[in-house]
Amino acid sequence: MADPLGCLDDYITAFEATWPARSRAPVGPFIYRDGAGGGSRTSAATLAGDVSSDALDQIEARFAADARPALFQIRTGEATFDALLAERGYTMFDPTLCLAAPIETFAPSDPKCSYVSWPPVSIQREMWAEGGIGPARLAVMDRACTPKTSLLGRIKDRPAGVGFVALSGSIAVLHALETAPSERRQGMAQILVRLAADWARAQGATALALQVTRANTAAVALYSSLGLHEIGQYHYRTKPMTEA
Repeated sequence: MADPLGCLDDYITAFEATWPARSRAPVGPFIYRDGAGGGSRTSAATLAGDVSSDALDQIEARFAADARPALFQIRTGEATFDALLAERGYTMFDPTLCLAAPIETFAPSDPKCSYVSWPPVSIQREMWAEGGIGPARLAVMDRACTPKTSLLGRIKDRPAGVGFVALSGSIAVLHALETAPSERRQGMAQILVRLAADWARAQGATALALQVTRANTAAVALYSSLGLHEIGQYHYRTKPMTEA
């Protein structure tokens, strides 16, 4: 029986299209990215072919030429590549889950406490900034494929949560979900996930996906309760420039 969520490669494509690097270029069997300060997802190199020590030397030289620490994202099924990086002294960080669910999984959102708009308004930008999502990550949203929108949730007429969602093919991806510290544990994340699903459904999406670090156990539990389940995973490896 075919998986109703489709192929993992389609989700990898959607994750990048909806949260893109400033530039990307092939370097041997790798894709080299410049994220312009937009975080690890937009700045990590990924494997796109057969790994070898010579190819790794080549891309390490590219990182060094750009005065950047070498940074790689290692995805599901890349154990050989991961082991090679570990042998070279790369440190692992941020194990991350890729989650998805069919769009019909999600109950409708409450229109009285949430809405969508593009571009984001000032209060959304302020709330993102409080959560560490500054101008470089807002620039990632600006670069992202369309259609796209921002999410704003309210509790008792107070801005309480924000998010960003964009569509790639039939897959909508939710990013940058932030709840105001004073409004946590009141269901705002659930409201925003359902709002994202409503918007995605109206765009013709068949699935909603997102990424969450394993360490964020509360978020993992919430997303699981909403019907999202693991379709893949990745982590990063890096080491200082002086060791590359």
